[in-house]
Amino acid sequence: MSPPDPEAELARFRAQWREEVARRQAAPAPRSSNRNPAASASASASISTSAPSSTQPAGPGPSSSKNPPPSAQPTIEESGPPPPNFNLDSRTALSGRRLDEDGPEERADPVTALEHYERAVEKESQGSLGDSVSLYRRAFRLDARVHEKYKNKHFPTKPPPPPTTTSTTPSSAPQPPPDLPPTLTDLLTSFSNLSIVPAEPVIPNTPPPPCPLALLPAELLLAIICATGAADPASLPRLASTCRRLAFLVMADDAAWKALVHSPIWGLRGMHYAFAVSVTGGPLEGSEADTALAAEAVDAAATLPLTPLYPTYRSMYRSRPRIRFGGAYISAVNYARPGGNSGSNFSWTEPVLIVTYFRYLRFLRDGRVVSLLTTAEPADVVPLLGWENVGAQGGVMKDALRGRWRVSGDPWGEKVVGEGDGEEREEEGDVHVETEGVVPRYTYRMHFGLGSAGRSGGRNNKLVWKGYWSFNRLTEDWAEFGRKNYRAFYWSRVRSYGMG
Repeated sequence: MSPPDPEAELARFRAQWREEVARRQAAPAPRSSNRNPAASASASASISTSAPSSTQPAGPGPSSSKNPPPSAQPTIEESGPPPPNFNLDSRTALSGRRLDEDGPEERADPVTALEHYERAVEKESQGSLGDSVSLYRRAFRLDARVHEKYKNKHFPTKPPPPPTTTSTTPSSAPQPPPDLPPTLTDLLTSFSNLSIVPAEPVIPNTPPPPCPLALLPAELLLAIICATGAADPASLPRLASTCRRLAFLVMADDAAWKALVHSPIWGLRGMHYAFAVSVTGGPLEGSEADTALAAEAVDAAATLPLTPLYPTYRSMYRSRPRIRFGGAYISAVNYARPGGNSGSNFSWTEPVLIVTYFRYLRFLRDGRVVSLLTTAEPADVVPLLGWENVGAQGGVMKDALRGRWRVSGDPWGEKVVGEGDGEEREEEGDVHVETEGVVPRYTYRMHFGLGSAGRSGGRNNKLVWKGYWSFNRLTEDWAEFGRKNYRAFYWSRVRSYGMG
């Protein structure tokens, strides 16, 4: 028997395949089917490709058990019409899913302000700027602070770094001073557990710059604060503004302020509560010398106690009356007075004169004072306002007067010599100045009250007039000057004076 002809078998297979395709196209599609059209297409394709092996006759001979050569294998493109169009959704085709998978679920429309904001951020990242702007507007109409909620949800704030370990115990740790307002006390309390945070790295992913202060315990930081205050008390507020840890230590710890209160340079030990020199700057004689010796005999180690008026040494240093030496107290006087009569009957033609003059007071640490009344501007007077220039001929200092000063109310003493016949307690905070007169037989006495002025919080920078008298040493009579146009003195720092 001769082997079967491959061409005849291929023709017979094509006829059977066409009949199968025609029968399937003529058959009605089921009304309800859970199968995907893609799955049906794959199934029909598998049946069609497996037909040759099931319908091939088994003839004798060596070729009966072998498949036809590859060139004779039937293909759909060669043997039949193109596959049917399943009308796939373009979104499914572009999504990267398989045809037999279910499509993605539809997202619900945003309702809350936060959902609108999140959808707007998503649209913005996709490049849909118009949709994102609309969603942003809806979100902010619903909640004006929705951006903060979004930030707290997706970018929560990192917890503060743990405080550096110090050797201070809770009982010995500084506490906020009791004389501060409640809001400031709460703010300082929140700073108590903070540490000094080093600076960020200059270049990302590199070690940060060194910060030795962040490694120091509180005891050494307090020693640095005390040394800074002893050099210049004005540097303490600047030091407190550098970081929160130092702000808490400067405000809460009283060690630096206590040292300033008892400092002979900056504090109350530098005050004279009795006259230390004569009016001309010479040594004292008689009863004044005894009073000065008694005032100087106060124990140098004595400590001023805290009082309800001064509950902390910080408040005592800032508010207790004291003279400031690093500058000059200046009083600018301006007033108007009518000018000379022009001889006309019309009152509006009479001139008006504006009178301007200045008073200067410079206090020295040893108890001396320089007083000057002149029309010269401060720029011309302040550089020359020194004891050695008093009475200089041919300059603004030719009218300057020598004098002495003291502060009333000795905080270390029980009684201070007053203005009466006996000894009585004086009111603390007054300044008494005695100067020479314009002629040798007169002596002037000025009485001021120490005050504070300015919005910057400066203290003891104002002298308010309380009295002004002249004393005739020949007749021992007192006469009071009228203070109609007098103005208060205001302190101005002068760097060239140094510490006074």
